[in-house]
Parts: sequence; structure tokens; C-alpha cells
Amino acid sequence: MINDKVLAIILGGGQGSRLYPLTETRSKPAVPIAGKYRLVDIPISNCINSNIKRMFVLTQFNSASLNRHIKNTYHFSFFSTAFVDVLAAEQTPGNKGWFQGTADAVRQSMHHFVRHDFDYVLILSGDQLYQMDYELMINEHIKNKAKISIATIPVNAKDATSFGILKANDKNVITSFIEKPDAGLLPEWTSEVSDEMKGEGRNYLASMGIYIFNRDLLIKLMDDPSTIDFGKEIIPQSIDKHKTLSYQYEGYWTDIGNIDSFFEANIGLTANIPNFDLYDKSKRIYTRARMLPTTKVSGTTLNKTVVAEGCIISAAKIEKSVIGIRSRIGDESTVINTYMMGSDHYQTLEDITNPKINAIGIGARCFIKNAILDKNCCIGDDVRINGGLHLEATETDSYAIKDGIVVIKKGAVIPNGFVI
Repeated sequence: MINDKVLAIILGGGQGSRLYPLTETRSKPAVPIAGKYRLVDIPISNCINSNIKRMFVLTQFNSASLNRHIKNTYHFSFFSTAFVDVLAAEQTPGNKGWFQGTADAVRQSMHHFVRHDFDYVLILSGDQLYQMDYELMINEHIKNKAKISIATIPVNAKDATSFGILKANDKNVITSFIEKPDAGLLPEWTSEVSDEMKGEGRNYLASMGIYIFNRDLLIKLMDDPSTIDFGKEIIPQSIDKHKTLSYQYEGYWTDIGNIDSFFEANIGLTANIPNFDLYDKSKRIYTRARMLPTTKVSGTTLNKTVVAEGCIISAAKIEKSVIGIRSRIGDESTVINTYMMGSDHYQTLEDITNPKINAIGIGARCFIKNAILDKNCCIGDDVRINGGLHLEATETDSYAIKDGIVVIKKGAVIPNGFVI
């Protein structure tokens, strides 16, 4: 199988400051998504579904929880060559610094990769939400004798100014590249796309940050320590020198770059037919197998709500929300347009009823709207959180407000009667 000749490298990203405070105590790939998964589960699952089963995850910030998740989740047969390994930035005699960019992360870790037998390297981002068969892209790369392939997605004029935009000829060979072009330049950067994409006004090819490199070329490109980023340096400098192919993808794809996009991606899962389909057997998303009890719901009106396993819910109403594992929501509470990540453990009944111990979850008679509740939050009784653009950006020890979304920090305690 050709996929035995492919090595996947998943880039964990930098400090994840745009996703703060969700990245205050964890790396970006370890951020919980969809109530029971982690962001890193998306590219790993795509690889497994594409029969690519040798993966490295590169990270350098707050990597303990990511290490724990991968160690507890991805177990392959003893007789298989499959693995998922986390490589954190490490000081060596030849290097004393952190990863400076995406290409620098690969360069510093190259001595780990070259020990393996592979012909092609698939480079992925650890903070995107999509379902893609990489095997199709690899086959196109090989068939066209490309040296580099870039996954591209058609975007409209409004979004094009936020991406690296590529121009390809009728054979899908990339001829030029521009990083985040001004709106005035866009008429010169249209590409041939399908009729469906034209009908949606998506005439520009944006780089998805997904690359295939031939092994020898990647090793050669890594010899130059002055190039530290794939999107800003390696790709633009390589287009004229090495045959670079555009592989157009037209499915759902979103970059989880900030709190707003993260929030919308999660709330989007509550739609009747969500763009990101967790129910497709052929595109299954894998995560840690937890032995949790079923969810128990008492007297609650649920509407367009995704509820993970192990929850105890007595709320009055939950609407257009994602409720994560082991969540507890008290009597007469209302939760709207909210992502509640849940809890890492259960408290005993004695702890929950003990007035001296903060109960994890949402208390009684609360109103929560337009919010993200990180893991292990303790929301008291009669709390009112009403997020929206009327709120100014702010941060305290227990919560932050970004783009009108109230983010309750991991493990935060919100006292009875508190109002935001």
C-alpha cells in the first residue's frame, strides 16, 4: 500500500493566544471539542480513516494533557507499525531554542522522522475541523509527479483577504501565491473552480495549511535555517522551483483560530444537518474510550442540543447547546447557545450536598446564554450569564469576555447570584 510510504506530521501550533483562556493550561490540540473529543482527534482520525497510521504531533506549550490524551487513546496492535507520538520542543547540543514557526518545528524534529522509512510527508494542522480522505490527495500527488501538493479550498472575496491565496493553471499546477491579499488585488487572483463553487461566489483558492512533500525535497528544504514557516516562506519560495500541485477540496472546513470560530464550530453541531457530520460511519472521529454511564435527564425541554455521556440534567430548558461529558445541571436552570465542556471526574453525593464544597456543574435556577464553560466549572445557584456583543472585552481570574462570548475558565468558581 502506498500509504505505508507516508508519514504524517501534525503541527500543534504555538502558544494558542487567540484561543486563550482555553489554552491557559493546555496546548491548542488538547482543547476539548464537541463535548467528548479533543481538537487533535480530528487530524488523527482523518489519518486513520485514510489508512495513514504513523503520526507525529509536534507541540511545545502546556503539552502534559495532550500527552496524556494521546497515551490513553491511540493504542494499536503490538504487531502493527502504527503509532501516534508527541514530540515536544527539546533543547539539544545543536539547538537551544523553541520552535520559531511551522517549518522550524519540522526542522528541529527532523532527526526523529528520518529514522523511519517513508517517501512522502503529510503535514497537517492540529486546529482545524474537517473530514478529508488524504489518500485521494496522495494519489493525485503521485499521479502528477508533483514535488509538493497543497490542499486548497475555494473561498469568497470577503474571506480571501484572511488566507494565503494561490493561483493554479488548467492542470492544477500552482503558478503564484500571495499572503492575505488586499481586496483591491483580488480580481487578478481568481482560479478555475466547480460550477457549484462559482454559484456561491467562491472563486479564490485558499491554502488549507495541508501539505504533501516528497521526502528528499523536504530534507533539502530544511537545510536552510532562515526559513521558519511553511505558509509564509517555504511554499512561496518553492512554487517556481518545484512542481507544486493544488488539490481542491470542497467539503466543510474551518480553522479554529479564535474563540469566535471555536464557539461557532461547536454550536454548529446542534443543527439538524450539521456541516461537520459526527454520524458518518466511514468518517468516524476517534477519541478516548471512557466507561461512563448513560446520561439521565429529568423534566428538561431539550431543543437542538447535543448531550455527551455521563450527564445528570434537571434543567428546565436547554437549547442550541453542546453539553460535555459528566455535566451536571441543576433544577429550573436555562442554558441557551452554550458549550459546556463538562467535568474530568464525578463528585460524591456527599460533596455535592456539602455547603462547604463547591459543586461542579451548573446550580439551580441559573440562566446561561452565549457562553463557553470550560472543564470543572462550579456555577452556583441563581447565576445569570447573558453573553452578547453588548458586553465589553474583559478578563478576571474566573472568566473572560471575547467577541461577546463569556468564557468561564477551567475550574472557576462562580458564586451564588453572580451576574455577568
